[in-house]
Amino acid sequence: MTDILIIATIVVYMIFMLTIGAVLSKKNKSTDDYYLGGRRLGPFVTAMSAEASDMSSWLLMGLPGVALATGLADAFWTAVGLAVGTYLNWLIVARRLRIYTELNNSATIPAFFSNRFKDKSGLILAISAIVIIVFFVPYTGSGFAAIAKLFNSLFGVDYHVALVVGALVVVFYTALGGFLAASTTDFVQSIVMTIALIVVVVFGLKTSSGIDTVVNNVKDLPGYLSLTAMYDSATNASTDYGFIKIASMLAWGLGYFGMPHVLLRFMAINDEKKLKLSRRIAAVWVVISMAVAIFIGVVGYTFVKVKGIDLADSERIIIEISRVLGDTNWLGAITAGLIVSGILAATMSTADSQLLAAASSMSENLVHRFIAKNMSEKTSMLVARATVLVISLVSLVFAWNPGSKVFDIVSFAWAGFGAAFGPVMLCALFWKRTTKWGAFAGMFTGGVTAIVWCYVLKPFGALHGITVLNIYELLPAFIVGLVTIIVVSLLTKAPDKDITDEFDKVNELMKA
Repeated sequence: MTDILIIATIVVYMIFMLTIGAVLSKKNKSTDDYYLGGRRLGPFVTAMSAEASDMSSWLLMGLPGVALATGLADAFWTAVGLAVGTYLNWLIVARRLRIYTELNNSATIPAFFSNRFKDKSGLILAISAIVIIVFFVPYTGSGFAAIAKLFNSLFGVDYHVALVVGALVVVFYTALGGFLAASTTDFVQSIVMTIALIVVVVFGLKTSSGIDTVVNNVKDLPGYLSLTAMYDSATNASTDYGFIKIASMLAWGLGYFGMPHVLLRFMAINDEKKLKLSRRIAAVWVVISMAVAIFIGVVGYTFVKVKGIDLADSERIIIEISRVLGDTNWLGAITAGLIVSGILAATMSTADSQLLAAASSMSENLVHRFIAKNMSEKTSMLVARATVLVISLVSLVFAWNPGSKVFDIVSFAWAGFGAAFGPVMLCALFWKRTTKWGAFAGMFTGGVTAIVWCYVLKPFGALHGITVLNIYELLPAFIVGLVTIIVVSLLTKAPDKDITDEFDKVNELMKA
């Protein structure tokens, strides 16, 4: 009976998401509507959809799992980096990007880069679109895989069946409703995620006999409550958490400047003056939700001891808490279903945004620009929806292996985007002297450095004991990309007058 009520709650939730997609599909009259919602998002939807699409299942599974297994340090410094990155992105990038993209009529990030530098060759458009597809296809696949693993571990549903069904739900409302549906469902999903966090922490504390018991159980564990050491459960000892590790975790915040699915929300708000309200909402939600998620991990240590749970995977702590809650009574079962829906919401809210960003890069920036330049609006909409389906099928291929490492893919894709797009975005918005060739070189070297550091230098450092090479690849790759943009821009011809005039116009609008 418990499983039936949980599944019924999840089914109702999914039907609600599909309904939103079907209703909002009627508002898509053009590809600008489909890919950017006609720039009519309100401040609350802008803020919460941006953060829901950003956090993914990492918020409800990854962060509590890290805190439970190793203590505060890893989770805390990662959260600090993400919180600071979130706030700075909203503070310095959001309004300027909104003004710039409306001024030069850009509906996607690749289109903005191309229009910013008046690149008639399509070189920047092509490479930025390819970067999005290369990193987002496996990223989307990791989201589909997370959905499948959730149902497989909870209910014993065949992994591949759960994978296909979960992907179909996301694809259906995304293909039908486009950006507006993705943003609206993300807003709803952020609410579900919030409720899930609150219910889990309250029930976890109650079952663990209160906060005093929780603290007493972990305070004597070596390094568990330290910010400069990590707890090692295998040896019941602490390990040093030095500068390199702290810098790696803080570097996660740099990724925000290059995240297409977050940046698109800035571009889509209906009034750039409302971005201040959106910034406050987003910053408060991110800080509180991450703090609660970390606390759930700490509570989880006592919870599994009290309930005698053999937890092989610490990332399943919220699932285990919801399972115990579901066994209490019928209301607990429905609430557990809501918590599982929260985990689904976190995953789906990221997958739909990534799917749409990858599809827009393929259809709008590659097909429309280089293959079929004279498509009608109706044909463009058909190509857009068909591209969503094609990208989804390729993503399923990446997710087909049940043993795929979801969070390894997320970490690598985050570094790839942050390094390839972050420095270019900042220079394009704030440095008038940036040239087309500087942007191209920075995008290329940043992305390549992230790949080489992750798959060549980091293993080499681990093999030969070179600690500095173990740093998160985003930090060195971001620096390399930024330096490359500056050097190449200074060595190449200064931008034409029409480019600098547009830059000055943006400055005027910012002041106004």
